[in-house]
Amino acid sequence: MRPDLLSFRAAAIAVLVFTAGELNASAEPILVEGTEDHRIAVEVVASGFEHPWGMAFLPDGRILVTERAGRLRLVSNGSVSAPLDGLPEIDVVGQGGLLDVALHPEFSENSLVYLSHSAPGRGGGGTAITRARLETDGRNPRLSSSETIFSMNNKTRGSRHFGSRLAFADDGTLFFTIGDRGERPRAQDASDHAGSVLRIHDDGSIPDDNPDSLGADAAPEIWSIGHRNPQSAAIHPETRKLWVVEHGARGGDEINVPEKGKNYGWPVISYGVHYAGGRIGVGTEAPGMEQPVHYWDPSIAPSGMAFYTGSLFPRWQGDLFVGALRDRHLERLKLDGERVVHSERLLGGLNARIRDVRNGPDGALYVLTDAPDGALLRIAPAE
Repeated sequence: MRPDLLSFRAAAIAVLVFTAGELNASAEPILVEGTEDHRIAVEVVASGFEHPWGMAFLPDGRILVTERAGRLRLVSNGSVSAPLDGLPEIDVVGQGGLLDVALHPEFSENSLVYLSHSAPGRGGGGTAITRARLETDGRNPRLSSSETIFSMNNKTRGSRHFGSRLAFADDGTLFFTIGDRGERPRAQDASDHAGSVLRIHDDGSIPDDNPDSLGADAAPEIWSIGHRNPQSAAIHPETRKLWVVEHGARGGDEINVPEKGKNYGWPVISYGVHYAGGRIGVGTEAPGMEQPVHYWDPSIAPSGMAFYTGSLFPRWQGDLFVGALRDRHLERLKLDGERVVHSERLLGGLNARIRDVRNGPDGALYVLTDAPDGALLRIAPAE
């Protein structure tokens, strides 16, 4: 099958079989590719998703996959469940819908799942966080006890820049991201949730050690401001710091390591330009505003990120992987501390928008392709 003609239709593919996180059988690869360090094979785990956005691995190896259109699916033994019941009300508009999914750190004991999504409200829509209990004992998996624990202020009718990735820190607090909603000045207003990285407890309450340096009117959930549209978030496996990747305008996609109470500049500073070509703000730096760890120019439109921690690719240990929507590839970034020292583009032969990337429990990398007929793919060493 030619990769550029790949349809991902379920009837035309073999699938992978999982039991308790173990890979028992593999599909025929749809792409075999040589990289600088490893020769890789890409296989289809499941397909037929409508613009899949986020995924989370259950302890038994099954995989939750969100669809932006407002559906949550469970992938088991290569088959895709019917949409799960019990989801919150979701405002599906433009870039909004059902977005990321994450498991509570103690999921094995409490079965709690967290969802980020756009939610309707007074004045329009905005990013919200809902937690629910995943029930898989019966014939049809479902969510129960659904509770929205956060809903952004200043909702608007815009259809852009909802964020929105989830990442649990080691202390059990939940980081998440919200874009500027297409209204640039909001990212510099600490009383507005838009354009921020935020931090809450697992029940939605506010941590006592959240920033108190952003002004008397600052929203207490906010961790850092000045972000354009972060669609990636992950905890570094060694430093345990939060890293985020965010969309620039025309150029200026950024990797940042958000620190408590700091300002990351948008839209006052940027390494990109406006889509019409004009300069953004005052240039690339200004007093009191942080510099990115790395930036892309031209833009790759990044979405989804993971630090590789598996065993199948020993030369990739600690490397950062970022999905690219615009440039249709998976980017591998070699790090030296908080500095990018090398990059490599993978999966270009698929000609697919990469929406998310995660470590799998079997040591493989998994990606979601953003399409009306999107797929969940597995990247493993080629035989």
